[in-house]
Order: sequence, then structure tokens, then C-alpha cells
Amino acid sequence: MEFEKAKETFIQTWGTLGSEWGINRTMAQVHALLLIAPEPLSTDDVMEQLRVSRGNANMNLRDLINWNLAERVIKAGDRKEYFRAEKDIWEIARRIAKERKRREIEPLKDVLKELRKVKGDKKDAGVKQFTETVEGLGDFVDKMDKSMDYLLKADEHWFFGTLLKAFK
Repeated sequence: MEFEKAKETFIQTWGTLGSEWGINRTMAQVHALLLIAPEPLSTDDVMEQLRVSRGNANMNLRDLINWNLAERVIKAGDRKEYFRAEKDIWEIARRIAKERKRREIEPLKDVLKELRKVKGDKKDAGVKQFTETVEGLGDFVDKMDKSMDYLLKADEHWFFGTLLKAFK
């Protein structure tokens, strides 16, 4: 496969994966472009290579910065802003996990904490089923949260070694 075709395939595939992970396709495509770029890219570079508007490029670059997946880079003597992505895949996975934990797991834990305080007759079938479901979901989310904490603290070799042992 020629380089340009391979590059396009990677960007499109990363975009599709991103939408499966809950981020928008264009943001994932911008991330893919920054991942494979040997040098930091300007907004104009992103616009040109992905054929997106300035607003779309700016918004997605800003989102990547908010997710801690990209950073601004200043080039001496150049007024343009440039952007580069973290290249270490393990670090990318950790940053995504940390952000998803902050955005998804922690708010869900807060809601479930309040829902566990439901008032009602525990003998009522509806109240009983609600309480059991919330308790079960709360226990699951707590375990998921602890697992996520282990992942965030783990180094790559420990994590994969432990994972391989689990499959034996």
C-alpha cells in the first residue's frame, strides 16, 4: 500500500474507532493526523489535509487539548499556533481512561449514591426491584472505578503481565 493511501486509511479507521469510543469522528481524525505527523501541524495544515473548515479544525484541536491528547507548540518567529499529539500509545490510553472516568464514571457514581437513598416501603415489589437494581449497578460501577484506578496507576509491563496471567 502506498504511503498516502495508508495514511488516509489510518485516519479514517481512527475516526471510526473514535466514534465507537464516544468522541466525534472528526476529533478522532484530527488526533490520528497529529499522531502520525513527524512535526507539529498548524490549524491550516489540519484544514488542508482533512478538508475541514477552520471552525471545525479549531473546535476539535481545542477538544483534543481538553482531553490532554494534544498540546500547543510555539515555533520561534512564527505567529501561527502548532499542535502535536502525545505519541506514546500507552500514555494515550491512560489519558483517555482518565478523562472517561472523570466524565462518565464519577458522575454516575454520584447519581447512584443519591439513588441508593430512595425512600419507600421495602416490601413494595417496585421499590424492592429498584433498590436491588441500583445496588447491583452501584457495586458494578464501584468495581469498574477501582479497576480504572489500577489501570491509571499501572505501568505498561505490569498491566500486560497481569492481563496475560489472567488468561492462563
